[in-house]
Amino acid sequence: MKYYIIAGEASGDLHGSNLMKALFKQDKEANIRFWGGDLMQSVGGELVMHYKERQFMGFAEVILNLRKVLGQIKFCKADIETFQPDVIVFIDNSGFNLRIAKWAKALNFKTHYYISPQVWASRASRVEKIKQYVDAMYCILPFEKAFYKKYNYDVHFVGHPLIDAIADRPQVDDSVFRKTHNLNDQPIIALLPGSRKQEITKMLGVMLSLVDDFKDYQFVIAGAPSQDYEFYKSFIKKKNIKFISNKTYDLLSISTAALVTSGTATLETALFKVPQVVCYKANAISYQIAKRIITLKYISLVNLIMDREVVTELIQGDLNKTRLKKELTAILDTKKREQLFLDYYELEQILGGRGASAQTAKLIYDAVKTKD
Repeated sequence: MKYYIIAGEASGDLHGSNLMKALFKQDKEANIRFWGGDLMQSVGGELVMHYKERQFMGFAEVILNLRKVLGQIKFCKADIETFQPDVIVFIDNSGFNLRIAKWAKALNFKTHYYISPQVWASRASRVEKIKQYVDAMYCILPFEKAFYKKYNYDVHFVGHPLIDAIADRPQVDDSVFRKTHNLNDQPIIALLPGSRKQEITKMLGVMLSLVDDFKDYQFVIAGAPSQDYEFYKSFIKKKNIKFISNKTYDLLSISTAALVTSGTATLETALFKVPQVVCYKANAISYQIAKRIITLKYISLVNLIMDREVVTELIQGDLNKTRLKKELTAILDTKKREQLFLDYYELEQILGGRGASAQTAKLIYDAVKTKD
């Protein structure tokens, strides 16, 4: 069968690559065309557009680049019509994907959505549109099934694909990794400032402001695959700041603590059992708009899933050197770390077991094959 998959950023590329692997196992004749990144491209199929070309952070940035976004939507529609897939699989990235889903459903394409848009965070009214445009929804967060049930929309909870992604990776030898990447023997504080240039610029400066206050540690920037070293170079001004590109999981596996930009990375850090402080600072206009439409108590996936504050969140004005120093000091304390480890283990149990990608691939294949 022919599959058209649309993912929009680094996390979507990761989950899309694992879904593609499962689809190729499920359907030996699978023909996959996709929007994604390097990970999806390494699996096979044909890349249409890389997510690097589509990264805009926040409402203001999207508006400023509206002509480019609209051009990409038009191109995507034309490409789908040419390819004529048996099913379109959307991965997260709701601003773009729901527009394509509306158009695709009107033309009788089969529409499946893997990793639900965060309609539970804001504008829940979008559920009615999702019900109209999406034939099947595959959710990865445990509370989403109950959320959708309130709107009489039956969805599949398939578990979280990060469980598989982390469990299946090879073990890292601490000493070999340090030697390979020119790291010393000091404990590591990992810095995960995000993947988009706008957010990295806002986060990394304040994260690195702590370097002189924690001289017994080395700070290591986890470089995003979507950005070149030259972009990060201007931030690296002191000897105990290191940079490692596209090795975030390996880095987390040997880290003592982490400063993490809100997003999927907060959950990844928790699954590696690394104590963290969650950071978030947006464009002032984007933040004011978001404040008025987002109804959540928390911004990190860890706290949302646990429905209580497990990790500290420093948002907008609270993300400053004084507060960040205080919270980093706290998660280096033994008692605080022990509690975090217990919370992280509970989190992993709530997320369910392994097999999210395989289960989703089978559900997609069976649904489309049955209707043919």
